[in-house]
Amino acid sequence: MASKTETNSTDPVHPAAAPIPRDTVTPRDWTPTSWTRKIATQQPVYPDASAVERAVTELSSLPPLVNSWEIESLRAALAEAATGKSFLLQGGDCAESFEDCDAAIITSKLKILLQMSLVLVHGTRKKVVRVGRIAGQYAKPRSADMETRGDETLPSYRGDIVNRNAFTPEDRKPDPQLLLRGYERAALTLNFIRALVEGGFADLHHPENWDVSFLEHAKLAREYHEIVDSILDSIQFMEAVLETRVHNLQRAKFYTSHEGLALLYEQAQTRQVPRREGWFNLSTHLPWIGMRTAQVDGAHVEYFRGIRNPVAVKIGPAMTEEWLTELLDVLHPHDEPGRLTLIHRFGADGIAEHLPRMIETVRATGKTVLWCADPMHGNTVSTESGRKTRRFDSILSELEQAFEIHRSLGSRLGGVHFELTGENVTECVGGARGLDEGGLDRAYNTRVDPRLNYEQALEMAMRIARHLRHNPS
Repeated sequence: MASKTETNSTDPVHPAAAPIPRDTVTPRDWTPTSWTRKIATQQPVYPDASAVERAVTELSSLPPLVNSWEIESLRAALAEAATGKSFLLQGGDCAESFEDCDAAIITSKLKILLQMSLVLVHGTRKKVVRVGRIAGQYAKPRSADMETRGDETLPSYRGDIVNRNAFTPEDRKPDPQLLLRGYERAALTLNFIRALVEGGFADLHHPENWDVSFLEHAKLAREYHEIVDSILDSIQFMEAVLETRVHNLQRAKFYTSHEGLALLYEQAQTRQVPRREGWFNLSTHLPWIGMRTAQVDGAHVEYFRGIRNPVAVKIGPAMTEEWLTELLDVLHPHDEPGRLTLIHRFGADGIAEHLPRMIETVRATGKTVLWCADPMHGNTVSTESGRKTRRFDSILSELEQAFEIHRSLGSRLGGVHFELTGENVTECVGGARGLDEGGLDRAYNTRVDPRLNYEQALEMAMRIARHLRHNPS
C-alpha cells in the first residue's frame, strides 16, 4: 500500500520559493509507510484487509488535492506569523460531515473566515493567514473504541471517513470505501472554494458579498459595517492616488488544514513532486497532530516527521517539558522557518499554570515556533441536561491570558484556532446576544463538539483586533 510518486508536471515552482537545504529533506529511514512499524492509536479496525488495500491503492493513484507550491507559500506565511509580521486565523468545524459538501454551507464557512480576517487586518494592520479546518476534517479521535447504548455495544463513531453516525451495526462498521468518499468530498469542497476565491467572492472592493442576514446584534452589526466602510474609503483613496485599480485586492489566499488522524488516508496522498526534494502530503496544506496521538515513538509522529508540509501539534495540560523537547527534536530538528506551529489548549483555568513552562521549554531549545491559541477545547463543559457547550467568556478569558502570558515572557502569540461555523447555530453560550443554556436546543447541530456561531465568531475577531490594536507586538 505504498504511495505512488506524484508525476503531475503541472505542479508549479514558485519563483520566490526559498531553496530547501539538502540536510532538511526526508530522513533516510523514513518512507510514507514507515509509520506501520510503530504503534498506531486512534485507528479503526477494518474487518476486510484486502478491501482496505484496494481502497488505499485506488486513493494513491488519484490526483493530489493541493500542490507543493501552495504548501511552500503557506510555510513562508507561517514563518512571518512567527516573527510578528502577520497573524494566523485558523477555523472551521470540529468534524466535517460529507453532508457539509453543500454550496451554502461552504460559502458560509468561507464568508465568516473572510469577515474575521477583514476585522483582524483592520485592527492589527497586519497580513492575516487564513487557514480553514475544511476539505478533510472527516476523522475524529475518541476516548473509547466502543460505545454502549442500553444493551447494545458498537464501535464508536470516528468521523465520516471511517464509519457512519447512526447507531446500527452496519453503520458503525468501519468501511474503507469511505476513504475514497472523503477524498471525493474534499475535492469537491476545495474546487468550490477555489472557484469562489478566484471568481471575485473575496474581492475587498465588494465586502457586501459577505453579509449574513442573521447578524442580529445591533452594536456588533454597526461596528462591523463601520470597519467595512473604513476599508472601502481607504481602497478608494489609494486607487484614486494611484489612478489604477488594485487587482491584488480581488482575491485572497486561503489554505486548508485537518487533523492527520486517519493515517492510511494521509499515506495515500503523500507524494514526491517534480523539481522539489522530499515528500509532501498533498491532501491538505497544514496537517496537525492532536494530543492523543502525539507520542514521540508513535505512528503519527513517525509519519509527520518525514513530510515537507508545515505541521502543527496540539499541546494540553498533560504535555511535559521532556515530551515537548523530544517532539521538537523529531518534528523540528533543523529549525526551519514556518515548519512547526504549537497550538496550545489549556482552558481558562489552566493556562496560567501550564503555558509559561511550555514557552520556557521551547526557548531552552533555541528554536522558533509559531504559537497559536486554541481556546475552545479546554473550555468544554456539560449542562445539567448533559449538553456539551462552551462559554464565550471562558473562551475569551483564555485568549486574553494567552496574549498577556506570551508578552510577559518575551514570547509572541501569532495565531488563533477556533471551532466555528458560518451558520446560526446555538451550541456555545454567551456572546453579545447573551445566549443561555435554555436556548441551546434551538439549533444544536454539531455531531461532536460545540462551535461558535457566526455572530459569536465575528465578535471574537473584534475582541482580538481591539486587543492587538491596543497592545501591538
